[in-house]
Amino acid sequence: MVIFMKSYKEVLRRCPLFRDISDDELIPMLGCLGADVREYKRGDMIFSEGDTAKFLGIVLSGEVQIEQVDYYGNRDIVGSVGVGGIFGETFACAKVESLPVDVICVSDCEIMLVGVGRITKSCSNACAFHSMVIYNLMQMVAEKNLMLHKKIEIISRRTTREKLMAYLLYEAKRAGSDTFEIPYDRQSLADYLDVDRSGLSVEISKLRAEGIIEADKKHFTLLTGEFEMKE
Repeated sequence: MVIFMKSYKEVLRRCPLFRDISDDELIPMLGCLGADVREYKRGDMIFSEGDTAKFLGIVLSGEVQIEQVDYYGNRDIVGSVGVGGIFGETFACAKVESLPVDVICVSDCEIMLVGVGRITKSCSNACAFHSMVIYNLMQMVAEKNLMLHKKIEIISRRTTREKLMAYLLYEAKRAGSDTFEIPYDRQSLADYLDVDRSGLSVEISKLRAEGIIEADKKHFTLLTGEFEMKE
């Protein structure tokens, strides 16, 4: 565990679950929580729809996507989680009987799994850090709910252009810059916005031709602050 900590100390410091936890507390805390580190390949499914919602995952390396597939096989991307990010905590804290989503690796990953029950229940050792971790977890669940609300706000826009621009404006604000990188390729972005991929590509091309954005794969730059929301 000590060797592992030397490799991933910086990642765990960035993880919001461990906010305000000292380096000296981190190693015994992971043992107390029964943290389990697993390796996955690109395309592997970490959690599957129908699994029992007991664990949260922390991305130590790589990237995962949270997806939902309807009866007809249409995919909706709920979100993307990169290094230092957490997934599964909302469902586990809500004690849902089974997960309504899949969590899939979009690259080779190392994932730390932690049983939420080990966090929310007081341990016999009465560890000083335990209340802080519980507080951090509750704050994360609240923040995740706000993010889901933001997605609903984005995809409720009337047109593909409006959905795309609302999303890009949100990402620019989050990055604090006119130039930023999104976590999705074109198909994944279309799935996230709940639009047709070809229609999305058309709108990106239009916005580039109008001098409103620059776009290169996952990299975007907003060139003007005035946007006319029309198809």
